[in-house]
Amino acid sequence: MNEVFELSGDVATLPVAEVAEMLGIPPSRVQQLVRDGQLLSFRRDGAVVVPAEFFVDGVVVKGLSGTIVLLRDGGYTDPDILRWLFAEDDSLPGTPLASLRAGRHREVKRRAQAMAF
Repeated sequence: MNEVFELSGDVATLPVAEVAEMLGIPPSRVQQLVRDGQLLSFRRDGAVVVPAEFFVDGVVVKGLSGTIVLLRDGGYTDPDILRWLFAEDDSLPGTPLASLRAGRHREVKRRAQAMAF
């Protein structure tokens, strides 16, 4: 069952082709990364997009892939994972994704493990 999902409109996104160009890989490889849980994508205005905040200096944010896999293994759907990554968490502070971008991936993974089990 495909769930209709939309992140807040203020979350910047990149089309798959742009992600592929930035990473220096074919678009089909970006789609494979999504299937493998290394990235997440969703549809916005009919196009498949990836949140721009998933990247820093042209590479995937450290710890993002492991967090996604951990939550998927815990039974969370991709829309749930996206919501969680962008939701404010006073105990971090900020969002889990902002903490990953700031290099606090161990802290984020601990929270993800607690949620998943």
